[in-house]
Amino acid sequence: MTFKATAAAAALALLASGAHAAELRVSHQWSEGDVRHKVAQMVADEVAAADVDLDIRIFPSESLFKAREQYKPLSRGQVDMIVFPLSYAGGLRNAYNLTLMPGLVKNHDHAARLNESEFMAEIEAILNEDNIMTLVPGYLAGGFAGTEECITKPEDVAGKQMRAAGKAFEQMLAGAGASIASMSSAELYNAMQTGVLDAANTSSSSFVSYRIYEQVACFTPAGDYALWFMYQPLLMNKSTFDGLNEEQQTALMEAAEKATAFYLEEAKKEDGEARDTFAENGVEIAEMTEEEFDAWRQIAQETAYQAFLDGSEDGQKLLDMALSVE
Repeated sequence: MTFKATAAAAALALLASGAHAAELRVSHQWSEGDVRHKVAQMVADEVAAADVDLDIRIFPSESLFKAREQYKPLSRGQVDMIVFPLSYAGGLRNAYNLTLMPGLVKNHDHAARLNESEFMAEIEAILNEDNIMTLVPGYLAGGFAGTEECITKPEDVAGKQMRAAGKAFEQMLAGAGASIASMSSAELYNAMQTGVLDAANTSSSSFVSYRIYEQVACFTPAGDYALWFMYQPLLMNKSTFDGLNEEQQTALMEAAEKATAFYLEEAKKEDGEARDTFAENGVEIAEMTEEEFDAWRQIAQETAYQAFLDGSEDGQKLLDMALSVE
């Protein structure tokens, strides 16, 4: 029996028992205070309120699976849902690397349009091939911080020791003349404090949670233009969804629609809160202009985009689809 058939049979058997509500399990890597947990919790709460005999239980903080090891268990039906940075599975499906690619997304409203595009429909088709579907799409943004100078344009990183969030960003920054130091966000504070790093690129939430404002002179938040956007959707095993009854499916999709709107607003709010936190701590705030964004994208095309195309037969088609979204 295939993984798909096994998952469907398990879901149907559970529903057919009638004795208890079906339980769906959600895995993710973050704490319960994180926006990505809140998105999953909103879906769980809305489905519970719909009273359709469907319980959703969330396992945060890697308590079920390690962060980067969740995709295959979801595909196999070993877990029902995951909140997951899709680029983590870029080694399995090269197309997913486009969901963490510099310059493909300009701002959150652009990200929302991208979620409704032919490009994302192609990504969804690839997910479906692995018995996975998207419940709640969502991008989170990030920016730059420099210990001594502002980072807004490519010239600003020449000769600097930098940490970037993602391989594609490392390739772009190296192309602009930076030296790359690979480390986790949790190591940024100490690296900046000891002079190992001159600047860093990561998510708005990480900049705040790791108190990077204590070690930098200038912060470039996500605003009208930003380079760092990472697609981090709530995904579901497709056979599990197909095994639910019509009422349960409807409740789940209506909950997902509300959570999608919530996710977008919360993502924008995180960027605003990061900006305010850095400013309140005396850090200079810099804004990236459209011209600077375009200059970064040009370097990305010659570095990160080219590296992506080298590993993909149909990569140009997907890249063109993404770039065509205005």
